[in-house]
Amino acid sequence: MLHTTRGYGGMVTGPHHLAAQAGLGVLRDGGNAIEAMISAAATIAVVYPHMNGLGGDGFWLIGRKGEMPHAIQACGRSAEMASRDYYASLGLDAIPTRGPLSALTVAGAVSGWGAAHDLSAARHGGRMPLSRLLEDAIRHARDGAAVTRTLHLNTAAKRAELEDVPGFAEVYLPKGAPLPIGARLVQDRIARTLERIAEAGPEDFYRGDLAASMARDLEAAGSPLRLSDLRDHRAAAVEALSVMVGGHRVYNMPPPTQGLASLMLLALYDPIRADAPESFDFVHRLVECTKAAFRVRNDKVGDPAYMSEPAESYLTDECLDGLRAGISTEQAAPWPHPAQPGDTVWLGAVDRDGLSVSYIQSIYWEFGSGLVLPETGVTWQNRGTGFSLAERHPNRLDPKRLPFHTIQPAMADLKDGRFMVYGTMGGEGQPQTQAKVFARHVLHGMPLQAAVSAPRWLLGRTWGAGTTTLKIEDRIGADIIDRLRAAGHDVEVVESYAESMGHAGAIVRHPDGLLEGATDPRSNGTVATR
Repeated sequence: MLHTTRGYGGMVTGPHHLAAQAGLGVLRDGGNAIEAMISAAATIAVVYPHMNGLGGDGFWLIGRKGEMPHAIQACGRSAEMASRDYYASLGLDAIPTRGPLSALTVAGAVSGWGAAHDLSAARHGGRMPLSRLLEDAIRHARDGAAVTRTLHLNTAAKRAELEDVPGFAEVYLPKGAPLPIGARLVQDRIARTLERIAEAGPEDFYRGDLAASMARDLEAAGSPLRLSDLRDHRAAAVEALSVMVGGHRVYNMPPPTQGLASLMLLALYDPIRADAPESFDFVHRLVECTKAAFRVRNDKVGDPAYMSEPAESYLTDECLDGLRAGISTEQAAPWPHPAQPGDTVWLGAVDRDGLSVSYIQSIYWEFGSGLVLPETGVTWQNRGTGFSLAERHPNRLDPKRLPFHTIQPAMADLKDGRFMVYGTMGGEGQPQTQAKVFARHVLHGMPLQAAVSAPRWLLGRTWGAGTTTLKIEDRIGADIIDRLRAAGHDVEVVESYAESMGHAGAIVRHPDGLLEGATDPRSNGTVATR
């Protein structure tokens, strides 16, 4: 059994132990939490390539107790060529989910590393060069990292739809088969790409030699992305969304992420919270709050420039009270509603001075588009498949538009003096798992690791699953499952510690400097602390 990890000198948690250890190494060398996170993010891009990478997007929340956090939006827009007419001219009525035509948005993650590095130096005394922060990632790419069970299984499961995508088989199916668990995955091209970023800076990824190389390879493969799209990209400083939940201030990212849904879910649940976790009331009420939040998300959230109402309008007491009035504490509301899949990593870091980072990085579906660029070795995301070719869809494809994002990191300033960073991967499950972790630990008093390890459920689909049932781990108990079915929930029981339930984590800092950390037993992660 995992127990809550504790320490005082700094802490990093992530779904792969090498990423957490890389971040901790930076803290030991005198770096701050932002610098530690850059190192962890680069490392996990190498060792968990099916879930994230240089070809994906990222979102940052950076803050400390009593201060408004800095939010960095490092997500790319659709290509100038990527119009509905463009896909119609190819005889398509939907954007392909895999291959070069699904690689239609700029990869923003590297720009976020750069923006965070600049903020670290300007506001938080950061002094470590990128060459030091990318050191572990370069070493693991060049020397090789052991293939995880999740990488092996996902390669095997997605082989049929990806093996013919340019570049995929060379990296992920050497000798015609998935690398076995424990095999050495060497990524020389990624090592060279990271070395170039360390030498020339993240700008090179968008406006230098790396950009020119990637643009050539993207065009040659058949992607609508061009060099001008990369050159136009910048990471953006945005204002975090927040809401009060039980007297605690909870923060998340604004649109185009589903951070709004995460905040709404908790705010809806708080006044009707169950008496205890691990009960029918706990599961049922959170599920029904999820439905209410997801209806708003699916109908309203996208590129904020195209939204009819600002995201903050859905967090008002009036709006929340109206939605809550439609929630039954006894019966399940009709479902399904359109769902959003996705694959992601979440990482958290807190240094000894209390500077805290909640960060999430993603290539959308497992392996993203599947397209691996021949010169740089970058696996490109397929985030743009979330766009619709329908004229009146809230996430309609237009050139230079931000796609809807499932990914969003969370942070909370607790009324008892503690400060919390938390999050998870898992597409449709992210708001749900965030709510469970926060509710169990903060609202119901469960120990932090127990709150992460406890049985979970997922309404909708994720990881490419076709069903929109209420999937629930069998550890929840037969009596609760029976009551959920009796209340009208379409329950599908899954195995204990199912990977589809996401890889969650959290760090909580106490007023005296004590740090408590948790990692998910469903992942390959660890909590690294000084």
